[in-house]
Amino acid sequence: MEHFRFSLIFSAVALACAGWWGYSSGGVALALSMIWLALILAVMEASLSFDNAVVNASILKTWDKYWRTLFLTVGMLVAVFGMRLLFPIVIVAQTADLGMLEVWNLAINNPQEYSLKLTSHHAEVSAFGSMFLMLVFLNFLLDEEKELHWLGVIEQKLGLLGKINAISIFVALSVLMASLTLVDEANKFVVLTAGIWGILVYLGVDLIGQILETEEEESPDIGSMVKKGSIGGFLYLEVLDASFSFDGVIGAFAITKDIVVIMIGLGIGAMFVRSMTIYLVEKGTLDGYVYLEHGAHYAIGALSLIMLLSIKFHIPEVVTGLIGIVLIAISVWSSVKYNKFIK
Repeated sequence: MEHFRFSLIFSAVALACAGWWGYSSGGVALALSMIWLALILAVMEASLSFDNAVVNASILKTWDKYWRTLFLTVGMLVAVFGMRLLFPIVIVAQTADLGMLEVWNLAINNPQEYSLKLTSHHAEVSAFGSMFLMLVFLNFLLDEEKELHWLGVIEQKLGLLGKINAISIFVALSVLMASLTLVDEANKFVVLTAGIWGILVYLGVDLIGQILETEEEESPDIGSMVKKGSIGGFLYLEVLDASFSFDGVIGAFAITKDIVVIMIGLGIGAMFVRSMTIYLVEKGTLDGYVYLEHGAHYAIGALSLIMLLSIKFHIPEVVTGLIGIVLIAISVWSSVKYNKFIK
């Protein structure tokens, strides 16, 4: 429980704020409603981002104390307040040609209109996030140096494709071009641009990592860069968390239009994801469940495809969360079987 103590304290304070917000707006009944909605959002965020915690833990376990602490403090502030509050406001401000303060007032005083302005750009946001996540998945899957293969020979053969330069970029761009068939003619260019930006951001973080790599590294890439704490690795995890949060932020408006409750609920969920990350790192859980990282990356791949499909089709958040949980559960079961076999 010690790993979750701060999250529980944070949750109690945050839910009290949600209750106060509701009470000041409409009395006890609205206060209870706000608390309930915040709890629903917190559970949704935690379930959607559990695979994010696993991937974060797989990277953070090799970092030194300084960079690990920096990500779990400053990085979490960016995740909770930046992505869950500031990011939606920035999107609306840029697309609606409004000032940040105007958008904040719109979110507080006219949440319905604010929600419409934000969700109207769901396609672009999904294209950006899905491309970044897809490259995370592809560079894990198409890794010729990976020794442990969850899917056996199939995964081993796919890993050999990693010998081909830029294979991940080719696959990601091909999927992006194919996904344009889901987009209205008028929006194809902006969706394509957003998807390309997702790829460029991934490559940009990779580039920063290569620049900052020590000279003795023979083949610096994003895989080796994130294994040790650095500004490149820090940025990689921040963008990864941002890509995960897109789905939750947009989906939250299907539950409530109140920006304050959304921030509180998603913030609580993000804090529990942080606690889970710390738990996995300090308890060495990933070493005991060897396929857990595989399950998390396959969940990332599934999420990237779901985000693309959501451009045209409505996919309930519960479906997204369940797919991730099921894949991780199967990977845990596979890990248990593996451990019994080697013993």
